[in-house]
Amino acid sequence: MNLSRRLLLAVMLALLVTLHFTLRPLLDWRAGVDFIVIGVLLIAVRVRPGAAAITGLLVGTAIDSMTPEALGAGALAMTLVAYLASRLKAAFFTDELGLNAIFVFLGKVAYDWVAIVAEGRLSGMSLVWQLLAWTPLSALATAAVGLLVMGAVRPAFSQRRFG
Repeated sequence: MNLSRRLLLAVMLALLVTLHFTLRPLLDWRAGVDFIVIGVLLIAVRVRPGAAAITGLLVGTAIDSMTPEALGAGALAMTLVAYLASRLKAAFFTDELGLNAIFVFLGKVAYDWVAIVAEGRLSGMSLVWQLLAWTPLSALATAAVGLLVMGAVRPAFSQRRFG
């Protein structure tokens, strides 16, 4: 990946993080869009697994700094999701937008499940309700926005061949 694509990826992640902390609280949906998962997945599929895991760890730690009572849960979840996304990129991340939506949906579900269980704040029916109702709804919203983001950045990351 050349320098201009890295810069574009950094700008895109910064924009998604900004949207996550500005637009998401304004919408105040129970099943909100997770812009940070979209950004981490965009990076993870373009780097090696080790770099993806480090990115997930750094971003997850930044997310966890907002909720110190569950410090480490988001970092663990984001690290696992980024690492697995980087390992599975050949199987799922193609030019087909439908597969990319499934990829984002599964990444968001995996992130939420690991983070919620690792936090240990929910138990009983509230845990079941969160894992089986709100997490998939949030993942659907995230996948829909992820399609828009990936459709917007696809031309910039497409391989141009001359000759």
